[in-house]
Amino acid sequence: MQFLLAIEGAIVQGLLWAILALGSYITFRLLKFTDMTVDGSFALGACVTAVAIINGIQPIFALFLAFISGGLAGAITGFIHNKLEIPEVLSGILTQISLYSINLRIMGRANQQLLKYDTIFSQLQNLLTNVGINLNNNQVALIIGLLLVSLVIMALYWFFGTEIGSIIRATGDNEAMVRALGQNTEHTKFIALIIANSCIALAGSLVGMYQGAADVGMGSGAIVIGLASIVIGEVILRKVVAFGSKMIAVVVGSVIYRIIIALVLQLGLHTNDLKLITAIMVALALFLPNAVGKHNAKKAKTLAEEESNNA
Repeated sequence: MQFLLAIEGAIVQGLLWAILALGSYITFRLLKFTDMTVDGSFALGACVTAVAIINGIQPIFALFLAFISGGLAGAITGFIHNKLEIPEVLSGILTQISLYSINLRIMGRANQQLLKYDTIFSQLQNLLTNVGINLNNNQVALIIGLLLVSLVIMALYWFFGTEIGSIIRATGDNEAMVRALGQNTEHTKFIALIIANSCIALAGSLVGMYQGAADVGMGSGAIVIGLASIVIGEVILRKVVAFGSKMIAVVVGSVIYRIIIALVLQLGLHTNDLKLITAIMVALALFLPNAVGKHNAKKAKTLAEEESNNA
C-alpha cells in the first residue's frame, strides 16, 4: 500500500514538474539556448504565489501572477544577453543569482508555509466533496496536473505553429539563415525566453501549492531535473519526430524520472543522494543511445564486410 501511494505521488510530481521540463525544452532543444535562469524562475513562481495567496488573492490568479513573473525573469535574461552582449550561460547565471535576492525581498523571509491557506488543490477537493465526490490530495492533484499539462502542450503546439513560433524553431536550427532572411533573431530569443520561463514559474507555483510551502532555495537543481526529464523522454520515445509527440515525450520523461526516484527511495537510499542519482541517470541516458548506435554501426559494417568477402 505504501509503495502504491509512493508511485501515485511520483506520478503527480512528474506531471507538475513536466511543465518546467516543457519550458526547458523550449530553450535547450528548440532555441538551442543554454538558459541557466531555470532555478531562479522556478522558485520565483512559488514565492510570488505564496505572497499572493497570503494577501488574499485567489489561487487561480496567483498562478497567473507567477506565470507573468516568470516571463519577466526570462525577459531580463534576454535583455542581458541581447543588449548587453553577455554570453547566454552567464546571462542566465546572473539572472538566477539576482532572483535569489529578489525572492527573499518578495517573501520577506526564506520560506513560507501555505498549509493554512486555500490552494487550487484544496479548492477543487472541497468543490468535488460538495457534489459527493471524495478524492484524496494526490487524486485531486493528478486531475489538475493532467489538465494544466494538456493546456500547456496545446498552447505551445498552437504557438509554435504560428509564423513567429516557426521563426523561433528555425532560429534554433540555423540562426545565420534566419538572419539572412531578414529576421531579427534577438526578438525571437527574447520571446522564447519569456515563454519558457513563464512555464517554469508556473510549475514552481504548482509545486509550491502542492507541497504547502514556498522556499527561496526550492529551485536548486531544477535545471538538472528538467534536462533529465527531456533526455529520458527522448531516449524512451526516440523514434517520434512530430513536435507535439516530442512534448508528450518530455512529459513522459518527467513522470518516469519521478517514478525512478520514488523507487530508489523505497529501496532505502537517503534523500541526500537524489542529485547524485539524477546525475547518473542523465549520464546513462545520454551515453546508452550513443553506445548502442556505435555498436549497431560496427555490427552493420562487419556484416557488410563479410558479405563482400563471400561475394
